[in-house]
Amino acid sequence: MAEGDLRDFEAVVHPRAHNREAASEPPACRGTGPAALHASALWLRAAFADLRWEVHETAADGDLVVLRTTMSGRQTGTFVVHGADGRPERAFPATGRAFAVAQTHWFRLAGGLVVEHWADRDDLGQAAQLGWAPPGPRYAVRVLLATRRARRR
Repeated sequence: MAEGDLRDFEAVVHPRAHNREAASEPPACRGTGPAALHASALWLRAAFADLRWEVHETAADGDLVVLRTTMSGRQTGTFVVHGADGRPERAFPATGRAFAVAQTHWFRLAGGLVVEHWADRDDLGQAAQLGWAPPGPRYAVRVLLATRRARRR
């Protein structure tokens, strides 16, 4: 997710793979297969520099693989959350702040390829570290303006 191009995703993601986390992501991320998961990576990379996942533990049971990780990075771009209709719902302008949050990623495999992904994430911890929640008055105004700009695109 932090690096790699579409060919890298094609090497590990099944053509019918589904990302359960894509519901709040841009429409390009909501499809299936390597292109949709690559679109998720590009969406994250557009908002966060120095993005990385440190894997602490891995567990496997049959076709299920679980990774306990810490995701870290620095917000250098606007992070846009999308609604069910695919339109921008909220935009968080860059703060320049760094973050590190716990995440658990679950993968179902088929034929050695990822066919399904879902995650448990500390979104509130990330929002607090980045200054999104609770927002100060100035940042709240910046969020409103960034959301308006994202909806116009």
